[in-house]
Amino acid sequence: MAKKLFVGGLSYSTTSETLKETFGQAGTVVSAAVITDKMSGRSKGFGFVEMSSDEEARAAIETLNGKNLDGRSITVNEARPLEPRPKKNW
Repeated sequence: MAKKLFVGGLSYSTTSETLKETFGQAGTVVSAAVITDKMSGRSKGFGFVEMSSDEEARAAIETLNGKNLDGRSITVNEARPLEPRPKKNW
């Protein structure tokens, strides 16, 4: 079963393709995405990578957490489910 990882501390120049190549060193990458701002299209500095198995996800966390990617030290850990946020009353 695939395991989704959160990747924080990304450089604004890091692309989804760079994430896929980097995490490919730890195993098979199912998907990789850098999260961007809807209005500007600029990276928000984090992304998600989905590895094909739990073992590969653990290997990616162990080998890449704290490593340098595009000049920045990245944080890699297991992604948590999105928590519901209260609605804004404008």
